[in-house]
Amino acid sequence: MFTTAPIKSRSTEVSVDLFEAIEILKKELNAVILAHYYQEPDIQDVADYIGDSLGLSQKAASTDADVIVFAGVHFMAETAKILNPDKLVLLPDLNAGCSLADSCPPQAFAKFKAAHPDHVVVSYINCTAAIKAMSDIICTSSNAVKIVNQIPVDQPIIFAPDQNLGRYVMAQTGRDLALWQGSCIVHETFSEKKIVQLQMEYPDAEVIAHPECEAPVLHHANFIGSTTALLKYAQQSERDQFIVVTESGILHQMQKQAPNKLFIPAPPMNNCACNECPHMRLNTLEKLYLAMKNRLPEITLPEDIRVAALHPIQRMLEMSAL
Repeated sequence: MFTTAPIKSRSTEVSVDLFEAIEILKKELNAVILAHYYQEPDIQDVADYIGDSLGLSQKAASTDADVIVFAGVHFMAETAKILNPDKLVLLPDLNAGCSLADSCPPQAFAKFKAAHPDHVVVSYINCTAAIKAMSDIICTSSNAVKIVNQIPVDQPIIFAPDQNLGRYVMAQTGRDLALWQGSCIVHETFSEKKIVQLQMEYPDAEVIAHPECEAPVLHHANFIGSTTALLKYAQQSERDQFIVVTESGILHQMQKQAPNKLFIPAPPMNNCACNECPHMRLNTLEKLYLAMKNRLPEITLPEDIRVAALHPIQRMLEMSAL
């Protein structure tokens, strides 16, 4: 693929082959590009590793690169910095935030935690470094059930910030969790009615859904799992049609890995492009190139927050390996 973009200089505007330029910068910087499945296809195609939050955290923890270019959202790049304080961590667009992380302000969560003093805090990785610093264990959608199952049954648990993932974990584990009432704007926008209509239109299609979706939507799913789990299931299933109920960026990898299958993005409640995360889509190939070229925007964290957030992330990585 040959993708160019106009890059302005003081006197002229030149076209740059972004794929080639990024490859050159990777070698110059000893950089690794980590990308989430929800990034635009061009970014996925230039990335060294594409994955969900657990896989990205594991790669960030093990990389020997000097520079980590994180094509995702802010909390993901923060996690990379928490794990790699001495490395340069770049995010193509600092405004690439997360509605779920924003739904859990640190001061309000501190009060919620204080009201449950005997509870262990398990926080979904989709939260800020400040929330991670107040947590005992971090989890992802890939390992949330596994981690909660490792906590003694008599130990009360706070689960934050995603209430929908929390309810799914409760259903899978039989545990009673104290839920913070946060949610993802993308996964809350899927229409149960439209999914049922799609099932009527594609009667042979399986519905595969992310556990951040609301319970009525999950009720129609043949399979529920993280983005990586959805991708693997679609590859391995004997079916050749799937209604995919998560952010539509994952379809790029699904179509690449199973080109003979049909992947139908689940529609939102109206005719908007709300099944695309507006924060994830702030990153572009041009911004990624410029971030590497200029070594900016850089992710920085107060050291006390970073150190406090490191322990619950390390616990997640250890518990995930069990």
